Amino acid sequence: MTDNENINCSFNSPAPLEWWKIARLERQGCICDNWELVKFSPDIDISKIRNVCFGPNVSVESGAVVRNVRGGISNCRVGKNAIIENVDRIEFDNEASCGVGTLICALDETGSRPVVAYPGLSAQAATLMARVPRWYKNKISPAIHDFLDSKAVRQEIGDDAVVRDCGRLINMSVGAGCKIEGARSLVNGAVINNVEAGKPLAYIGSGVDAENFIIEDGMVDAGAILRNCYVGQGAEVAKGFSAHDSLFFANCSFENGEACALLAGPYSVSMHKATLMIGCQTAFMNAGSSTNQSNHMYKLGPVHWGVLERGVKTSSGSYIMFGAKIGAFSMIMGAHKTHPDSSDFPFSYLFGDERGATVVVPGAMLRSCGLLRDEQKWPTRDRRLKRRIPLHDRIIFNVLNPFTVDSMLKAIGTISGLLAHPTDDDLYLRYKGMKFTRAALERAKFLYTSAIYKYLSLALPDGIIPESDGEDAGGWVDICGQVMPRAYLDDAMNLSSLDEIENLFDEAYSRYDELQLQWIGRRFDKWWRDRQNRIPIGAEQFDEMVVDDRQEYLDNLSRETHMLEL
Repeated sequence: MTDNENINCSFNSPAPLEWWKIARLERQGCICDNWELVKFSPDIDISKIRNVCFGPNVSVESGAVVRNVRGGISNCRVGKNAIIENVDRIEFDNEASCGVGTLICALDETGSRPVVAYPGLSAQAATLMARVPRWYKNKISPAIHDFLDSKAVRQEIGDDAVVRDCGRLINMSVGAGCKIEGARSLVNGAVINNVEAGKPLAYIGSGVDAENFIIEDGMVDAGAILRNCYVGQGAEVAKGFSAHDSLFFANCSFENGEACALLAGPYSVSMHKATLMIGCQTAFMNAGSSTNQSNHMYKLGPVHWGVLERGVKTSSGSYIMFGAKIGAFSMIMGAHKTHPDSSDFPFSYLFGDERGATVVVPGAMLRSCGLLRDEQKWPTRDRRLKRRIPLHDRIIFNVLNPFTVDSMLKAIGTISGLLAHPTDDDLYLRYKGMKFTRAALERAKFLYTSAIYKYLSLALPDGIIPESDGEDAGGWVDICGQVMPRAYLDDAMNLSSLDEIENLFDEAYSRYDELQLQWIGRRFDKWWRDRQNRIPIGAEQFDEMVVDDRQEYLDNLSRETHMLEL
């Protein structure tokens, strides 16, 4: 029997209210066509129930306050100590899903890559649904209805919840301890709190207009507009931001701008007006003002999409024509119209030239002092940790990890091959639609090598590369913030249960350090082993480069400050 069936059974057989209680409720402005279908806890304080139009199948628990619901309340449980004041109306259909099972058309707006929303949705599971739609269709979809039944939410204003000064709430489940204040319209949704009493993250604020959504341990406020969205743990959407068919995972912050078909992985940030995030996947991303992307070429509709790997930043006014894939921790500047794939060159500067072509300076971001600052600040800004809630999204914060380091190892080989060829007439070398100067490629070999030494110094405190067990190293993947061996992803693709997949990803997360050491032993060949004594030297060179960049930045800042003095 489902939760909703349990509720309805209790509604349909309530003990009748005493006549004098009905009389007092009516004197206090309450009306009801059939008081037999309204159930009150025996110890309810009738004085706190005023000016309410009661429909059928309403249950009010002890300590609740219900005032000024003129449009009516029906098919709803009002939990213990809940407060409902100044609300237009609250009603549920008998079979209301309250947002559970909403299909979110991420990446491709045409709906060919649907992500199904449910309580407990992780960034990793959402990524698999969106990026591997055939797997979802063949493996997950056949049993999805039974799975969603297990994730159903109740038709209620939960215990200790607050709903105040709102417009209509239609098929809107409000979890225990959640607060909604000043929302304009909430239709077919759920706000869910997994935090212990008194410290909720879940909140919906003034002017919010949302339909077909789930907000789980997240916050939506200040006139935000949502359609077909999931807002996850510690995420914040506010200040007039509008989004449709988008997902926002752990600790995202989105204000003022717009999102369409966005899969925003952990710590993605967009704070500026005139910024459009569309048809892409991100993680640890920071969007500059007027960042823009396009997914429509007016031929087959908005079918194009792209991936901004972890840590990508965009400058003010940047533009990308999708499809495109941008390497980890890169900076995008200017307009890019040639569908670049810079994933082979992480930590790069990408400049759009006057024709929209992409000029790449590989590895240039490695000398930035901001990289290590970001790595240190992310864990301290995790809004989830102070609440001690079960964490849905698994996050590996390390900037230098097997995924980015493997990309750099491959890039060194690619660069050597490119440097073996002469430049074109315009003095550029070309690769996958991108342009490189010979000097930039030569510099990148040094930067990547120094960063790899730095990684080994961090991962190997004794500076000794482990012996290989003779197995193939295998690749690593970054699944929306979680870095893990591709073998785990391959195993997940063979499973047909979302619960089993989550357990598999939990295992990969808990074994990260062990798997990383195993990978280092397999991946680093004789060339690196013969140079193990250079690990501390290379790491020191890397640190000096970062210190120099920081000092240069501070010197420039000092000159600017002096220039602006009165």
